[in-house]
Amino acid sequence: MKIFFASFGSALLFGLGLGLSGMTLPSKVIGFLDVTGPWDPTLAFVMMGAIFVHAISFRLITKRTSPFLTTSFRLPTRNDIDSRLIIGALVFGLGWGLAGFCPGPAIVGLVSGIPAVFVFVASMLVGIYAYRFVSR
Repeated sequence: MKIFFASFGSALLFGLGLGLSGMTLPSKVIGFLDVTGPWDPTLAFVMMGAIFVHAISFRLITKRTSPFLTTSFRLPTRNDIDSRLIIGALVFGLGWGLAGFCPGPAIVGLVSGIPAVFVFVASMLVGIYAYRFVSR
């Protein structure tokens, strides 16, 4: 139950941060990605803030012998770059650049009630399940 509340609190904080920073607006993302037009650097500041907080938090947390809510750390062990990673990153970037939505901000954006957000999230879910079906 503790993990549920920790996950809920983290997601709520993430969603509030996305909303406050305007990162749920596709125009902000597209404005950042459009380096030939009127470039909007706000996404870079949001990313730098997240990287700064994570860098400090990660160092402090991993100095502990175990996490607060479980018995051991489960950090990724793979560090190879393969074709699936590259193709996936390209497809993700293409979708992000065309739509102006990343999965997290799109899910947060559902509260806006804008039909395009619902279409994007539904399409994203179809893509996730289509990949699962095809990869079997």
